[in-house]
Amino acid sequence: MIRTYLFLTSVLLTLTAGLVHGQSALKNQAVPVIFDTDMGPDYDDVGAIAMLHAFADEGQTRILATIASTNYPNVTSVLSVLNTYFHRPNIPIGVPKGKAVGDKDTQHWSDTLVARYPHAIRSNNDVPDAVALYRQILAKQPDRSVTIITVGFLTNLANLLNSPPDQYSKLSGKALVEKKVKHVVSMAGKFPSGREYNVFRDSLSSKIVFANWPTPILMSGFEIGEQIHSGLPITQNARIQHSPVKDVFTISLPKSAEDKNGRMSWDQTAVLVGVRGYEPYYTVKSGRLTMNPDGSNGWDSSGKGHRYLVVKMPVSDVEILINKLMQHQPTGK
Repeated sequence: MIRTYLFLTSVLLTLTAGLVHGQSALKNQAVPVIFDTDMGPDYDDVGAIAMLHAFADEGQTRILATIASTNYPNVTSVLSVLNTYFHRPNIPIGVPKGKAVGDKDTQHWSDTLVARYPHAIRSNNDVPDAVALYRQILAKQPDRSVTIITVGFLTNLANLLNSPPDQYSKLSGKALVEKKVKHVVSMAGKFPSGREYNVFRDSLSSKIVFANWPTPILMSGFEIGEQIHSGLPITQNARIQHSPVKDVFTISLPKSAEDKNGRMSWDQTAVLVGVRGYEPYYTVKSGRLTMNPDGSNGWDSSGKGHRYLVVKMPVSDVEILINKLMQHQPTGK
């Protein structure tokens, strides 16, 4: 009896510690994730989705959908290429069908991927509207279970909040989110203040989301990914051949002097903490992001509902981990 009591006490303390630190106490459970991305013009998204598939192969996540927050012509085909390469060609893909940012891939890595690798999606017309797909997927999930990892514009999340009841759910968008979403992990903002691309490029959507989103939001700010450089190891790995991830970084790294030591890795950090939790990599500060008229952000430390990452583990260690995960090769069929 004494040993049983001590064992149960130990388990309870372990679980409580995990909850106190904002971590998933049940690490063996796959985190259900919707990945929302502006896949291009930047290419850290490619490293991020490679990491997400690596985590899925390790049983740490279940990818519910990969949804574009931009609508340039190649975006859904590129998502189809990457999902197919990692042996998950049937992951649902969505794209905003209304007004959205349409920044193009000026480095033309997406052209190479679409020309070189198999994919079922030939155009944005082949996939459903982003919000319709969100509502369809969320309606089928257990309550408060889904993690949304958004590494692009907040267009889809704003539209989801404002969506009316439909054939998938009788709930409004905000009510559906509150019922089904556990939290959002977002590559967004600069802390404690600054002007960051994902936030200001569609600042109207950002204002809607940061003011009205009903579940917790954890942000990996510009200053986090800015310090981490990735991509060189995969380009130098001779064992990896015919890889869309390797191709993207091989094409793009030489095109900018600032990338000579690797591309800054904003989106990868969001995937890392979205799946594994922020410990032991980071600590967090709690409060609330505030929006300024010019699309920049501030921080209200007395507010509630939002958190942002603060460096804990040496940056070089996180960089090594991210580069290792980005070199993950597909497993199984």
